[in-house]
Amino acid sequence: MEEQSHESKATKNEMAHIETIIGRILQIGVIVAAIVMLFGLILLLINGGNGGYPTGHQPTTISGIIAGTVALKPYAVMMVGMFCLIMTPVLRVVVSIYAFYKEHDILYVWITTIVLIILCISFVVGHTV
Repeated sequence: MEEQSHESKATKNEMAHIETIIGRILQIGVIVAAIVMLFGLILLLINGGNGGYPTGHQPTTISGIIAGTVALKPYAVMMVGMFCLIMTPVLRVVVSIYAFYKEHDILYVWITTIVLIILCISFVVGHTV
């Protein structure tokens, strides 16, 4: 009985730690995204409103965004900020899968994994359309 109580306390402590990690992931993701977006906005203002691309165009591929960011093109830098913002909840889903696994809650591991798969499929479909 005492061993189960010890395991229960250890599990509760680990779950509290995982919840703290999830909270930090969300905080850090939003802060990083905001800083990158602000940097892109500053670059845009320095360039006099020129985003580094012809009017009506912006980078849409990962390679184009990376190349534009390396060249410090404001629109590309802001796209990286948006990507960070989008990836923040996705990372939270990944950590949630781990948390449910540690709780031995297999049903929620499967449900959350399906949510992650749907998110990945939506990224691919959204990119190709």
